[in-house]
Amino acid sequence: MENRKAFFDYEIVEKIEAGMSLQGSEVKSLRLGGADLTGAFARIDGTECWLMGCNIAPYKEANIRNHEPLRKRKLLLHKKQILKIGNKLQQKGLTLIPLRIYFNDRGFAKMELALATGKRKYDKREKLKQKQQKSDVDRGMRKYKR
Repeated sequence: MENRKAFFDYEIVEKIEAGMSLQGSEVKSLRLGGADLTGAFARIDGTECWLMGCNIAPYKEANIRNHEPLRKRKLLLHKKQILKIGNKLQQKGLTLIPLRIYFNDRGFAKMELALATGKRKYDKREKLKQKQQKSDVDRGMRKYKR
C-alpha cells in the first residue's frame, strides 16, 4: 500500500523505516490490502511516534473483536531515532509523512516514513508539464518504431 499522493505533494528529504504496533484484525486486513494512507501523517509526542489518520479497513471475519479503523497507531522506533527526527522536525517546513506499508521477509508489518517539505503550486504544475511532454514524445516515437 503506497501513498502516491505524497510523492506529488511533497519533496522527500529523508526516508526512515519503522515498525508498527497493530492488533490482529489490523494485520489480517493489511494482508488483504485494506489500508488507505491518503491524509495520514506521523507525530512525535515526547519519546513516542504516532501514526494519525491512517484508515485500515475493518476485517470482516473479526466480528465483535474488530479494530477501530481510524485509531492512532504507535510506530516503533529507537529513542535516538525519535530524538533525531524530532530535532529535524523543528526546522521550518519539514513534516513526517507515511509513504508505504509493507511486510518484511520475517512477516512483520513495516512502514516507510519520510521527512518531507511541501511542494509549491508552480512546482506541481512544472512536474505535470514534464510528464505530459514525456508522454507526447513517447507516443510520437511509437509511431516511428513500427
